[in-house]
Parts: sequence; C-alpha cells; structure tokens
Amino acid sequence: MKYIDEYRDAAAARRIAEEIRRATIRPRTIMEICGGQTHSIVRFGVDTFLPEEITLVHGPGCPVCVTPIEQIDRAIAIASRPGVIFCSFGDMLRVPGSETDLLSVRAAGGDVRIVYSPLDAVRIARENPERETVFFAVGFETTAPANAMAVFQARELGLRNFTVLVSHVLVPPAIETILSSPGNRVEGFLAAGHVCAVMGTEEYVPIAKKHRVPIVVTGFEPLDILQGILLVVRQLEEGRAEVENAYARTARDEGNAAARALIARVFRVTDRKWRGIGSIPRSGLGLAEEFAAFDAETRFDVASRTAEESPICISGLILQGIKKPPECPAFGTACVPEHPLGATMVSSEGACAAYYRYRR
Repeated sequence: MKYIDEYRDAAAARRIAEEIRRATIRPRTIMEICGGQTHSIVRFGVDTFLPEEITLVHGPGCPVCVTPIEQIDRAIAIASRPGVIFCSFGDMLRVPGSETDLLSVRAAGGDVRIVYSPLDAVRIARENPERETVFFAVGFETTAPANAMAVFQARELGLRNFTVLVSHVLVPPAIETILSSPGNRVEGFLAAGHVCAVMGTEEYVPIAKKHRVPIVVTGFEPLDILQGILLVVRQLEEGRAEVENAYARTARDEGNAAARALIARVFRVTDRKWRGIGSIPRSGLGLAEEFAAFDAETRFDVASRTAEESPICISGLILQGIKKPPECPAFGTACVPEHPLGATMVSSEGACAAYYRYRR
C-alpha cells in the first residue's frame, strides 16, 4: 500500500477483524504503547471492530504525559528568569506544574517560544548571544537523535549560552516495569514503530523471552494496528512469545545506526522519574560527561526541586493500563482539556484527551 487511505479501508479492516475473531480462543488484554496509536484506536473505532474477548489498554507512550511534574516546575523556574529565552515544543506549554504552566509564564512576560525543531533553539541562541537560550528536551527514543544533534552542533559552534533541560525516557524499561507490577494484566504489546525505526527491535527480545509476552512492532494507522493485534493474538493462542515486525516499511530490526551512535555519544542512560508512575531504573537519558556544560539543571541550579502530583488524577493508573479514562471520577467534569488535572488530558497524544475528543 502506498497511500494513507489504503491503511484506513473499512472493508480491509473488517477482513482483518474477522481473522482476529477466528484466532481468538479466550479473553486477552493487549496494550498499545504509543499515544499516537491510542488516538488512532479511539478516533477510528478500531476497538469496536474487535471481538469482545479482546481488551485494549493504553500505555505510557506519550512524552508530554510522562514528563514528571517537578520537571515542569524546573522548566517554569528557568523560563521565569530575566534574560532567558525558553524554547519548547508547543504541547508542553499547557502541561500543569505544581502551581502554573509555561503558557502562563509567557502571558506574564516570560520569553517562552514554541519551536518545531531543537535546531531552531540553537539558531535562536546564535542570534541572541547576550541571552541564555534553553531547550526543553523531552520525548522517547524518537526525539533523542534530533536533540542530541542540537547539543552536538551547539558545541561545534562554540555556543556558551545554550543549554537543554533533558527529560528523555526509554520504552523498554517502562515495559519491564508494567510487566513486573503486581496489578499487571497485559498479555501482549503493540510496540511503537517510530521508536523501533531509531532503536531497532533488539532490546525487546530479552523482554519477550523473560516475561513470555508477544511484542509486535506496529504502525499507527487502523490497518497497522489491527494487523498488529492479529499477530499478537496468534502468538498468544499458539503459546509463542516473540518479537515480530509488522512495520517493516519503516522499522528495521537493527534500527538507525547513525542515530543510535549519536544518542550514545551525547547521552548516557540514567534513572528517570515518570509522571504518575514513579522512578524507573535506567529508563532515561541524561547528558554524557563530555556534554555536561549544556545541562540546564546544573547551570540554573534547579535539580533539587521536588513536587507532588494531584491526588485526584489517576493518570498513572491509565498510563500503566490498569484503568481507562472513563473510569476516572474527574474525567469530563473536574478534568477537561481547558482545565486539565493531568497531562493525559492536556497532551494531544494523551489517552484522556482521546476519549474526551472522540468518545464523549
């Protein structure tokens, strides 16, 4: 298939759904990792094509959703300082910190700018040598190469007024945490194809083997997702637990060697706190010692800040597949996109936002 409408063909979706129905022998719970997959499922009603024995739950694959609240507070503290140009992707601006958000900082006069690439922030730093430029580097393995390139380029240019507030997270440790949880009910995973386009599939192999869980690399269109579900169900019913690549048009088993090398050069693996989930060992990226001069947390002395999340918001349970958005008492009442309690409602990839937009 070459065109996007071919991946949304209703007749083809019904054919795959029928294959899933024939393959399903007993109830199964499958998690899609990526928020983009969640939105596709809810928007196109992919779950309505499935037999009632199949339950889809939503994973932690939304970079905005999993950025911890104290990291938002650190961003706000830096952005509020005179002389700072704070650069971020647009969807981070409305994510609530403990008391306010970056959009409010901008409304109060802070120089908070939306950029579409981390290299835009490098350009801004070059154009404003008398001011400090900070880029909010969030996301999974998908955004890490571009962010690493920005740091690398800044050093090559000799910029001393450019730093990054790093909040990168890694998918495989999160899967391990979900599978190791006492409340886990996930039997198979749809892995995000764009992550594997960068990192490959090798890291998933020991997880599939250790936990006896199928992991199928999947795209983001309805037929991609249905095909991924079919492959997971077949594995489960046949007693197999393997890594399969159903997104071969983009993802290769070995990933992107150049991108992986750049990530390994600029970053180091570190422990990282996830919003709503807590600290996961070796689940994040921080700057390597060679690039430590570009660490905004150190330059602005904000690393010690801590914060507590709203006790009402259950986004942590949603991100682990334990609850679904409509099960939250605040969903659609105390928590709406205009006044979100948690990032899963404010993020364009958040599960709560998907249900609010398409299922109310």
